[in-house]
Amino acid sequence: MEDAEHHGHESGTGWGTPAAGPSAAGRDGHAGHDRHAGHSVAMFRDKFWLSLALTIPVIVWSRDPQGWLRYTAPSFPGSDLIPPVLGTIVFLYGGLVFLRGARGELAEGRPAMMTLISLAIVVAFVTSWAGTLQLFDIEIWWELSSLIVIMLLGHWLEMRSIAQARGALAALAELLPDTAERVRDGGTETVPLDALAVDDLVLVRPGGRIPADGVVAEGSADVDESMITGESQAVPKEPGARVVAGTVAAGGSLRVRVSAVGDGTALSGIMRMVAAAQASASRTQALADRAAAILFYVAVAAGAITFTFWWIEGDRAGALVRMATVLVIACPHALGLAIPLVIAISTSLGARNGLLVKNRIALERAREVDVVIFDKTGTLTKGQPILAAVAGSDEAEILRLAASVEADSEHPLARAIVAGAGSRGIEALPATEFEALPGLGARATVDGRQVVVGGPRLLAEAGLQPMPEVETWARAGRTVLHVVSDGRVAGALAVEDEIRPESAEAIERLHAMGLKVAMITGDAQAVADSVARRLGIDAVAAQVLPADKADAVKRFQAGGRKVAMVGDGVNDAPALATADVGIAIGAGTDVAVESAGIILVRSDPRDVVGAIELSRATYRKMIQNLAWATGYNLVAIPIAAGILVPWGIDLPMAVGAVAMSASTIIVAANAQLLRRLRLRPGGDSEPLAVPRPA
Repeated sequence: MEDAEHHGHESGTGWGTPAAGPSAAGRDGHAGHDRHAGHSVAMFRDKFWLSLALTIPVIVWSRDPQGWLRYTAPSFPGSDLIPPVLGTIVFLYGGLVFLRGARGELAEGRPAMMTLISLAIVVAFVTSWAGTLQLFDIEIWWELSSLIVIMLLGHWLEMRSIAQARGALAALAELLPDTAERVRDGGTETVPLDALAVDDLVLVRPGGRIPADGVVAEGSADVDESMITGESQAVPKEPGARVVAGTVAAGGSLRVRVSAVGDGTALSGIMRMVAAAQASASRTQALADRAAAILFYVAVAAGAITFTFWWIEGDRAGALVRMATVLVIACPHALGLAIPLVIAISTSLGARNGLLVKNRIALERAREVDVVIFDKTGTLTKGQPILAAVAGSDEAEILRLAASVEADSEHPLARAIVAGAGSRGIEALPATEFEALPGLGARATVDGRQVVVGGPRLLAEAGLQPMPEVETWARAGRTVLHVVSDGRVAGALAVEDEIRPESAEAIERLHAMGLKVAMITGDAQAVADSVARRLGIDAVAAQVLPADKADAVKRFQAGGRKVAMVGDGVNDAPALATADVGIAIGAGTDVAVESAGIILVRSDPRDVVGAIELSRATYRKMIQNLAWATGYNLVAIPIAAGILVPWGIDLPMAVGAVAMSASTIIVAANAQLLRRLRLRPGGDSEPLAVPRPA
């Protein structure tokens, strides 16, 4: 029962929605919270069924139902006491949870829904005993019992719905194994996860889940990272590769040097992030809370007016019943449920589709965005140069010579040339006398020829003329490298930062939503303009220094425009924080992630569209639920007060309770419709995802 009391006034909204998500203790804290929530669901379920079983005989032996249905209940010594005795048990057993919740609300100075329920059932209980003691000609034990049963049913259904909405976090918690195999003195020992420490060496067998973040020390395996990236293909892992807790090794075994455990793992961080999003402040929730607080005073005033009016009219029994009915109808169950359940579902839905919402305000603001700004490198592009074109009389030979010179270089442009040759089936030749030429390029002897690979400055110092294709490449923003063999220009290579194949579709879909798309980059204007033309970007800010990116965002915000900034690097952090909505690419750095309100796990720019669609759909559901919940009370309270009695319509308390619960169920069902939203391209939801550590 103490759990019920705690639950009843824990949040101050609706039924007392529990805080969603894991505690700071990570998986153990989350599991403990789930056990508490599961216990509460089971408790209300059990209370409902037992109270229902006790209510049936109360109704059968009550006077009013016998008169309406024209039957006579069996009579035996003590049968007259069945309604008051069982009704009192139902009040004490089923209703005590509401009374304790009201005590908590009043102790905090925030009378709300639990206080209203308690007021209604206390009035009904006192009125029933007054009738039993023949102080009034009234008997509503059956109404009191059915009222409590219906309240318990609504509470149980809502608790179950919220528990289901938090399934994303439960699934995250289940990703981790219960134990790990720690390598000790040539053997292994099985230990619980909390026994692992940084620098421990753990063995991951084929098909096993990686127990902690770390670096592969020995072995190789294909690791299923679908829970991290959303991609179905396994990623080969060899010594030196980073691995993340919760992913699955297949086709081999790994020995992993642990780099993070417990709260420090990426998985635990994401669990906290999703939980914080479900518990963070919400402007719409604040509006619902204010409405619920106002409704309490409206209900009390309406109840007092109703009682006074009908008492003066001479209908004293009706005054008590209608006052109780008004208080029942006014309970803000639907209003309290309208926002928390939508938020819980939306954050879980986002997590399942690779959209991690750190701050609910960011999710709410996303629907208001006018301009979406992308950082170029690593966001619209892959951030890795690729070989785009080769010019010369013998392209294969030119590429072979260049790859031979650059084979042992670690420079990104050199790796792009070598990779480009390999993808075309061209093998590099052995090179000797390699020499790096600072500011110019690199030189080596290949197959008896002296070959130099370098940029425009190389040709300028040698007094050589570039090939005609070079000018076109430069206008397109490509990096140009020349291949000089024995003092003669043999050919040229164009290298560029590869545009993500999803970028064009993302921008097209944003335009279809009526949004402008801009790009901020530190690259030269020609490079920026080339990318913008190919992707259909509306505005470009090029040659922007990292320190100036936040100022560039402010320029786009001029005139009151709402701006979303999408970036991945450390130098994007100020811009992400300055924008109305900061969206970080999940594969980016920790700093960028911390500066953003929404994280795209897959590093797919199309997920920006999904984030905005989720924001718009979430807001629609919130408004629909608020409109239904408040509209229901505005219509139902006057009817419960007896405004239609002159026309022969008098709302019984039990019918009022049924109507109240129906309103709650409608709001819950409407929130569940949000699950039908498809955020991923092609309409397929992906598994739960966590971002790759930087």
